[in-house]
Order: sequence, then structure tokens, then C-alpha cells
Amino acid sequence: MGKIIIVASGKGGTGKTTFTSHIGARLAAEGQLTVLVDADAGFRNLDLALGMESSIVYDYSDYINGTAALDDVLIKNTENENLYFVAAPQSALTADFDEERTAGFWESLKNRFDFVLADAPAGMGDGFMFAAKYADEAIIVSLPESSSLRDADRVVAELEECGIETIRLVLNRLDAGLIEKKIFMNVDDCVDVLSIPILGLIPEDEAVTESMSKGKPLLDPDKFGAGMAIKNISARLMGIDVRMMNFDSEKKGLLAKIKSLFSRS
Repeated sequence: MGKIIIVASGKGGTGKTTFTSHIGARLAAEGQLTVLVDADAGFRNLDLALGMESSIVYDYSDYINGTAALDDVLIKNTENENLYFVAAPQSALTADFDEERTAGFWESLKNRFDFVLADAPAGMGDGFMFAAKYADEAIIVSLPESSSLRDADRVVAELEECGIETIRLVLNRLDAGLIEKKIFMNVDDCVDVLSIPILGLIPEDEAVTESMSKGKPLLDPDKFGAGMAIKNISARLMGIDVRMMNFDSEKKGLLAKIKSLFSRS
């Protein structure tokens, strides 16, 4: 039996959907049978991040409402045999779903896959609760700045109310120059705000933007880039002890500065 992990954020724009697509593709590449569920009914975007928008025929509302089988709503990625995707409905409200059928949906996925990653909408609306009520663990994706962290703190409290004990933080789009200018907070201060453990640190990396424009998650990690950070995070999710990235102090630009900022995390 696998585990259901909700990927959440307090506000939009943190890179949560991009992170979900990348970490799911990485887990699948590591041999883990993985399904990504877009839980954002009405505002789905995970299909675009995966380059699978043209493959959608059914969504999870069809299964929950009894008009389609589970195999009908599961979309297999053509480039990775271990990666599957379930689309969100374009308009259905998850609050109207039958609770028993909804629980059965999540339980069926959990019994079939090693990892079930639910890309929840930002904040704490119906789509968030649709996934949070059935999740075993949670990942909070946040930018290292005060408004993103403050909203994330409210989400953490709600996840705890749902009985989720394992909640970990991914700090995304880290930029050492912005930290030095105090536009972004340093890692220690971010941890102090949320009081949850760090799962991973992802630096700003234009390769991520390029990969998303193509609908192809980054699977060729540069030693110092976001791809390597994602690879390390996937290893930690699989129970492998991996140190936080140790950046070369001689590297130019962002990477030249970032080692000292992360050395205590």
C-alpha cells in the first residue's frame, strides 16, 4: 500500500504545481509507481505542466459520480510507464461529492500506487479539503518571504486539524541575492515561522521555466540546479537519507553565494 501526499501552499505563485509535476516525474523515473491528482476543480493546470492536456477524456468526478471506472480516469504518461495522471473537473464542486465514493477513490489509488500526490489549490477551499481529508502526509511549498509563509502557516494549522502529522516544507525559487538584500528571508527564519522540518531547498533555475513551457518535467539534473534538488527530495520521500545540497563556493552568480546561506539548514 502506498501513501497519499497532499502538496499545498498558502497562496498562489509558489510553484506548487510545477513542483508536483517534477517530483512525480522524478519518483516515477526512480521506479516508483506514481499518480498525480489535480485537486484544483475548475482551475486545473497540472495537465499542462505534464504535457498531457490533450489526453483528458474523463476526470475524477466521473469516477466518484459512478459514470467511469478507475482505469478510465487514470491517464498513463507516454514517456514514463510508472507515471499516471488524474485530471480535475473543469467545473464540478468537490463539496458536492458523495463522501463514501470520494473515500473509495483515494483508497483505490493508495492501494494501487506507491505514491499518490495531490496537487491542491492554493489556500483552504473545497479542493484543498477534498485531498486533505484523506492524505497521509503533506508537503508545503512556499517562497522564502513573509506573506507566503504567513499564509502557509494557516494551511499547516488546517492540515494538523485534519490529523496529518507528517508535514514538511519545500522552500522554492531560492535566490541568494534576494536573501542578501533581505527581500527574501533566510532558511532558518523560514523554519522558525512554520516550525515544520525542511524537506528540500530548490534554487531559482531557468531550466524549470523552460521545461514547463515544453510540458516536460526536468529529469536531467544539473549538479547545482533545481533538477538535482528535486532528485534529492524524491530520495528523501523514498526514505533515503540525503544531505541538503552543498553548493560549490567557487560557482559564479547565485551558486557562489548560496552555500553559506544554506550551511545551517
